[in-house]
Amino acid sequence: MRAVQVSKLEGPGSLEVVELDEPTPGENQVLIDVEAAGVVFPDLLLTRGEYQMRPELPFVLGSEVAGTVRSAPEGSGFSAGDRVAALCVVGGFAESVLAPVDQTFPLPDAVSFDVGAGLPMNYLTAEFVLARRGRLAEGETVLVHGAAGGVGIACIQFAKARGATVIAVVSTEGKAEVARAAGADHAVMVDGFKDAALEITGKKGVDVVVDPVGGDRFTDSLRSLARGGRVVVVGFTGGEIPTVKVNRLLLRNTEVVGAGWGEWAWSTPGFMRGQWDDIADDIASGRLAPPLSATYPLAETTAAVNELAERRVAGKVIVHPRA
Repeated sequence: MRAVQVSKLEGPGSLEVVELDEPTPGENQVLIDVEAAGVVFPDLLLTRGEYQMRPELPFVLGSEVAGTVRSAPEGSGFSAGDRVAALCVVGGFAESVLAPVDQTFPLPDAVSFDVGAGLPMNYLTAEFVLARRGRLAEGETVLVHGAAGGVGIACIQFAKARGATVIAVVSTEGKAEVARAAGADHAVMVDGFKDAALEITGKKGVDVVVDPVGGDRFTDSLRSLARGGRVVVVGFTGGEIPTVKVNRLLLRNTEVVGAGWGEWAWSTPGFMRGQWDDIADDIASGRLAPPLSATYPLAETTAAVNELAERRVAGKVIVHPRA
């Protein structure tokens, strides 16, 4: 089979399309014929050796896929021919891949393989961030930083599906259009976002802030909270890890909450499948669906991953291993 291999940790430019033997399923593994593979930020980091997990070289890149089951363990709930999405962590940019049973998810007939390949990582993250850690309730207001990125768009859609009002924080008008298209009720610029959020909420403040950025905007995120509000820390794409003067939390009984989805999910067997089941109706209805930015054949995977490296993505980038 054809696959995209990492043999040197020198970034996307070192990716190679190679011929490999098809994988052989082990216990509790599903063999999937891949129709579409999503490109995620960890894929970029893996090509540089900068991700928290460092597979032994050489390895096949690709974290999330959608396709058709070729074989599955007895009692797994899957059969040959089933349409699925899966989180495989590595191996996805290939014509076939193995995925653990509890990281393989049924894909409704109405959902395309391209959309399915963009669901697992970002949308399970969004469910964890907002429902489990942010304790989002219907009628609350959510402010989303990095709103035009993959996790940001997923959080916008998830919050809207749960009956929240969403304020998207963006850096350009083009990104504001992306956020509005995803369902954001309001889009505001990074500069002055606190004052804008307070104005939108009639000085009350927001109930939940989703922050995958960190950096110098963190203090204003705290200041934008309503009484009892929560800042959910997702990551630090801005580079700087902020500090908190905890006396601020006393002023309006606010919270700073960590949301490390990967740490929780990979150490809790069956957790991801439970999340998927919780959002299955939203997936089937189309309420949760990543906007598609670009598609590439397998031979152009370097260009696909470079879209993330060059911050040109306005939606989901998909690789078609069989194209």
